[in-house]
This record gives sequence, C-alpha cells and structure tokens, in this order.
Amino acid sequence: MLIPSKLNRPSRLHHTLLRPRLLALLGQAEHYPLLLLHCPAGYGKTTLAAQWTTDHEHLGWYSLDDSDNDPQRFGHYLIAALARATGQACPKTLSMAEKRQFSRLSTLFGQLFEELAGWHTPTRLVLDDYHLIREEQIHDGLRFFLRHMPESLSLLVASRTLPPLGIANLRVRGQLFEIDSRELAFNHQETGQFFRQRLDKPLAEADSARLCDDVEGWPTALQLIALSSRQGHLEPRQSAQRLAGLNQAHLRDYLEEEVLDRVDPATRDFLLRCSALRSLNAALANRLTGREDGQLLLENLERQGLFTQRLDAEGVWFRFHPLFTQFLSHQRECEQPGLGPQLHGMAAQAWLEQDFPVEALYHCLAADDPALLQQLLLEHGWPLFHGGELRLLEHSLDRLPESRLLLTPSLVLLRAWLAQSQHRYPEVEQQLGRAEQAMAVEGLTLSPGDQGEFQALRAQVAINAGQPRQALALAEEALAQLPADRSHSRVVATTVTGEVYHCLGQLTRALPVMQQCEAMARRYGIYHQALWAMLQQSEILLAQGYLQAAFEIQDRAFELVQEQHLQQVPLHEFLLYLRSRVLWSWHRLDEAESAARKGLEVLEDLSPQQQLKCRTMLVKISLVRGDVDNARVHLQHCEQLLRGGHFHMDWVASVDQTRLLLWQLVGDEVAIRQWLAEAQAPEGDANHFQQAQWRNLVRAQMLAGDPDTALELLQQRNDTARRLQLVSDLNRNLILQAHLHLRRHETDEARQCLLEALTLANRTGFISHFILEGEALAQLLHQAASQASLDDMTRHRAQRLLKELSQHQHRHRSAHFDEAFVEKLLTHPQVPELVRTSPLTQREWQVLGLIYAGYNNEQIAAELDVAATTIKTHIRNLYQKLGINHRQEAIAQAKSLLELMGY
Repeated sequence: MLIPSKLNRPSRLHHTLLRPRLLALLGQAEHYPLLLLHCPAGYGKTTLAAQWTTDHEHLGWYSLDDSDNDPQRFGHYLIAALARATGQACPKTLSMAEKRQFSRLSTLFGQLFEELAGWHTPTRLVLDDYHLIREEQIHDGLRFFLRHMPESLSLLVASRTLPPLGIANLRVRGQLFEIDSRELAFNHQETGQFFRQRLDKPLAEADSARLCDDVEGWPTALQLIALSSRQGHLEPRQSAQRLAGLNQAHLRDYLEEEVLDRVDPATRDFLLRCSALRSLNAALANRLTGREDGQLLLENLERQGLFTQRLDAEGVWFRFHPLFTQFLSHQRECEQPGLGPQLHGMAAQAWLEQDFPVEALYHCLAADDPALLQQLLLEHGWPLFHGGELRLLEHSLDRLPESRLLLTPSLVLLRAWLAQSQHRYPEVEQQLGRAEQAMAVEGLTLSPGDQGEFQALRAQVAINAGQPRQALALAEEALAQLPADRSHSRVVATTVTGEVYHCLGQLTRALPVMQQCEAMARRYGIYHQALWAMLQQSEILLAQGYLQAAFEIQDRAFELVQEQHLQQVPLHEFLLYLRSRVLWSWHRLDEAESAARKGLEVLEDLSPQQQLKCRTMLVKISLVRGDVDNARVHLQHCEQLLRGGHFHMDWVASVDQTRLLLWQLVGDEVAIRQWLAEAQAPEGDANHFQQAQWRNLVRAQMLAGDPDTALELLQQRNDTARRLQLVSDLNRNLILQAHLHLRRHETDEARQCLLEALTLANRTGFISHFILEGEALAQLLHQAASQASLDDMTRHRAQRLLKELSQHQHRHRSAHFDEAFVEKLLTHPQVPELVRTSPLTQREWQVLGLIYAGYNNEQIAAELDVAATTIKTHIRNLYQKLGINHRQEAIAQAKSLLELMGY
C-alpha cells in the first residue's frame, strides 16, 4: 500500500531553469557515498535533484513526509525505491520490508547489501525532504546504510537542515559532497536567464543583477517577482524591494497579496481546499473541491508556475511547494476555520477509495471525526496490525473516545493484542475487563465468537504468566466458542493448549497438538504462530531426550525464518537460543556461542531484558571452557537484567544454575548459603524449568554441607522424571546425583548413577553436563571406561568425556590466576615477601597458572596466541622474580599460593 507519488522523481516543471554549473558540480560527486543538498526552503533542492537524475536508468526516488517517522514504513519505502532502481534485484529484502519482519533498519539494510553484492551498475538513490525525519532509529539506520552501502550506489539527501548522519566525520574522511545555499542561490547569469524565460519584456542585465542581489539569489523570491510582474501589478524592481529581507511571517502576507489575491476565485478555492493533501491526483482534487476538471486545473497551475510540482512523467501525481502548502493551510484556517476537519474527512474517504488506508488514517486523525475513525479502524485495523503499523494503530485507538472503543469488541481486542504483542501483559486484562464492564452497564453481551476471541487472548496471557491450568480452561472455553472463520484465535487457543500439556509434563499429548498448530498456522498464513509451534515441538523433543530430532525441527524453523523473512522477530532469537542449548549440550562450544550472539543481535533494538536467555548461554559456555573471568563478566550482565524486571521461572532457573556453578568453581560458600536462604522451591516438578530449579536447590544443599537433604530432594525429582519420561532432566539429575553420592562417600551408588547417565547420554548426546561437574567424576569415568561390560558406544562416550574433562581441568586450574585473584593475593598478610615485592605482570601470572595446569611451552603459546619465544621470555622473567630454578618449583609455588588463598 505504497503511495506511487512518493516513489516518483518529479518531472521537470515548465520553464525550469537548467543549471549546468550545479550539474557539473554533482558530476564530480559520483564517487562520494553521500551527496548532500542542504539549505532553507525555496532554493530548488528538489528541482536540482530531479535534473541530476534525468534520464538516469537506475534511479530510486523517495519523497518523505511526516508519516515516514516510522522505521518500518521508512524501510519499506526505501527498499521499494531501490527495488525500482535495480530492476527488482533485491526480492528477499523487499518481501522482508513489505511484511515488516525486521526490528531495526540495520538488519534490513544488511539483507539488502547481501542481495546487491553482485550488483555493480551505477545506481542513484534520492531521499527528498529528509529534514522531516525526527526518529533517531531512522538516523541510526541511515548511518549504517552509509557505512556499508555498495560502491555502485550514490545517495543524495535533500534537507532543509543538516541531517544527524555523522556529517562531521564524513567530511573529515572525505566521504561527503555538499551543496548548500551559497551554491544553490542563483548568480547573476542564472537570474538573467530565469527572467528571460519568465517575463514577456526583457530586463536589462544591470536590473536583473540588482534583483538577484536584493533577494540574495533566493529562487523562490525570484519566482514571486516574476509572477507579480507577469500579472502586471508591480514592476520587478518594486517587487524585489518588497521581498528583500522578508521573514517567514511577512512572506505569508506577500504570498497573500501577490499570489493568492491575483488568481480567480475558483482557482483560489481549489488551492485552499487541496492544500489539505500532502500529495494529490485529479480524483483526490475533485473529491475535495467538488469539481470534475481537477486534472486540467493542476496542469494549468503547473504551467503558471504557481508552486505546483509534477511528481511523475505521466502527470498523474502532483504536490504543492512545501512553503506554499504551509501558507495555504494557514490562510484556509484564517478564512474558513471549520473547513479543515471536513476536508480531511473527505480526503480520508478518497484515499480509501484508492486503497491507501494508511494515508486515509492520517487524514482521519486530522479530521477529528470519531465515527469515521471507528469505521476506518473496523474495516482496516486488523490488516494494518498484521502489516506492522503498530504505532499508527495505537495512536489512532488512543484518539478514539473510550465510550466508542469499549463498546466495540473488535477494537477492544485489537488494542489488547497490541499490548500483548509488545509484552505489556498487565494491560491486556485491564482493557478486556473494562470493555466487559462497560457493555454490562449498557445491557450488551458479547457474541460467542467475540467471547471466544477474548478468552483465547486471556489464555495466552495466562500461559505467559505461568498459570497453565487457568490457561487450559480459558483455551478450551475459547475453542468451544470460536467459529471456524476465526482462524487466528483458534490457532492461538490450540497453541496454548499444547503449551499447557507441555508445562504439565504431558509430553506425548503436547507434541501432536503442536504439530497440528504448525499445520493450521501454515494453512492460514500465520507464520509467527507456525514458528512458535515449531519452537514448542523442539522444546518437547529436548525434554524427551531426542536432541537430534529437536535439532532437525530447528533446521525446518530456520528455513521458515528465511522463507518468510522473520529474521528480526523475537521468536528468531528464541530459536537461536534453543540451537545454542543443543550445541552446548553436545560440546560444540564455538557454534553454540555463535548462535547465542546472533540471538543478541536479533534483540538489539528491543528491551535488554529479553536478552537474558542468550546471555545466560554465554555464561554456561564460558564455564565449560574454564574461562572464569568471562563467565563472571557475562553473569554480571545477567544479574543487571534480572534486577530490571520480572521473568519466567525458566529464565531465572538458568541464571541461578550459572551462579551456583561459578560459586562452586571458585569455592564461594558464603554466596551459596545466602542464595539458599532466599531461594523459593517450585510448586511442582513436571517440566524442565521446574526440574532445573530443583537441581539448583539440590546443588546448593550439597555445596552448603547438607548432602542428605540434597539426595532426598533429587530422588523425588527422579521419580517424576521417570514417570513423565523427562529423559533429559533425568540425565542431568543422574549426573548431579553421582557427584552427590561421591560427597557422601558412596562410591558404588555414584558409579551406578554415572553408568545410567552414560547410557541415557547415548540418546541425548550430553557432554557439557558431565564436564561441568569437573574432577569429581573423573575417577568414576576412568573406572567406567575400563569396564568390559560396557557397550562400545557407552565406552566411547566415557573416553571422550575423560579427554574433555582433562582439558577442562587444565583450563580451570589456570583460570585461578586472574586479575581478581592476584589482587587478593598481593594484599594477603601471609603472602611471601618475595611475591609481594617482586610482583609478576598479569601475563606472567597467566603463564604461571598454565604451567601449574600442566601446559608445555607450545601449548601455552597457543593458548595465549603468542610466539613460543615470547613464552620463554615470560618464563625466564617469572623464574627470576620468584627465585625459581625449574618447572617443578614453579608448580609447587603456584600450588602453595592457591592453598594460601583457600583453594
């Protein structure tokens, strides 16, 4: 629903002065990323840009107005302009823009540049009237565009002000070509040529030069002089004297006396009425004026030079000069103060007839007509919602009187879904409840279909709030009430039903429901819901221990993301998080980290709190790598996010797990006991997030010195996991239980748990979960790997785990010598004087830690990414500073320092 005139280069006006001087300047600018025309109104920026692009085959043009301060609308128009310019060379990006499936412009532009990687044809893109853009997200996006756009593209921006696009930096780097009012002002030669085109009687060269000087070459002023002279009311010299030095307020008076008062009454009325439109064609003009000759009149206005610009070669679309539009609107309000709303109402209807509901809604808001606004929202609200026009819809619904809104179930539901889609869950019930109360007061009742839609939305909110049984009741009620044609709400209610079964541990019921939801959503084209159903299938399969099957579902989900351009919806981040979880479980840490970081990129422009899941994965990845410093940094980010909002138990349990593992790694028993004193036990243990929090409680009890309570809690969770076939949770529980039995000095029981865990791991593929328990399981694994009774697959897994554990132990041991440890060590009262007075550099401490961990020189060099000769120098220096003669003394010294610090 793009307005064609906004994407058309204005055709040359009659008698427009060609300016070879400026065109030659622009010809020098082809290789600059940004060509900037900036000066006040009326200097011919648009005309010059139109002349520069005349006959250029590969041209994109985008005329901006106030409504373009929506990043998604801006992105859609810009990509459409470039699609025209490149012969539709970016179909994926255009589809992504049309469906509003991006949260920030940089992602949209990144996709564009990927598609245009093979496009080497010189192409020009013009953004006209950029001064109307106030939205910082758009400025950020265009700065990204300028940094990364292909060399074949030239971007011209026309603006009344300097746009906030890093202009100073572009100047310094020689990447900006500017033309301002000094160049755009007419010189004496251009002024003489201009008057020769516009006046019947020629002006003397000296008079023409004086006129130019009087108005400082302002083209609009020269146009007004010519118009006044041609109409025979003032000599050019008199007109120039009146115009020279006028400010904007005085200019209105001049335009009234010298332009508007000089046209016939019919044309005057036409101008005043049509000034309500930002762009217009004959049908729109006829609707607002009641005439039938709008096309002829527009063409006459253009020929007369009455500030009317043609916007396409065919002469279908026009607009008035912005200064003239402002003047006409002001004049109309002065002369006919009640006419504006009426004109905007007529414009809204006329735009609707041409199938432009967004433009119609703009005029409807300006008309301040509640009945018309309600009608338009009823007819076009939901299509606009699915098209991503969320800001415009919210603004429109806020302008609708509550008395009208609350008694219109469809609009109540629309506003509630707007709140739901932006995670403002408490508002949803408030809005639905107020509507039901208002209808009861009026003696009205909801139809079964409307009631079903209300309940489906309530079910979605309930499951988000962690109330599965209430959500199930609401979803079942909704499905009983919803007719077959309410497809969106039926999909939502069915999906909630599947989520509830998942939360209650009824996985064999949940999976087919989610498969059904995916099929329904695809059939109705509701691809966000299809993606959510696939994510739920993946989580169910993960809970059942079928990680490979979950991985394959995720592959299909990534295909859907690509096909439907869902890269920037929050669900894409959740998909990347699930992928990172599986890869982490399989100890494919680099791939897991890549997926988690991509997830953070998806949410870059959204609430930081939503990043908690992927940031938690970065902590877990660092812990398995033995990188305590990185784990601590990422965990600090997570804790900051936790303080900023309320989160689902699943998210909190994941963060708590990483806290406890880090405290276990560094021996912080005080923090463990404090956490245990404040932690709350889940109400049940039928799903993965409740099981996860129970494991956190078990680990805390174990580390706090109460292994008996820990074992009792864990055995209860195992019973539930076996009964509900929560295979992955049972696998995790058994690994922890083996560690717990070792703490209780129950070696046989520990070995039995470990063997069962290894057997289950043949199904789950778990590796990292074993490694997190560290040295505690190493001896048991040695024994398991040597047992003849083990099958080949289980023995191979045990051997693989031993290898990974050995590397993890080395990294863990070396990780103690971080900056925080050294700072504490040097202030310890019992630290040897030699260590305190001859402190090592931080790099030398790192080398000492790696020596203690058992690394040889080559391995240390590889770990620190330096040359082996550099490592020899570090070792020689630390030996001299600590009075050490060989490697065994270095290991003994490191061990004594760790024991001194309580490790």
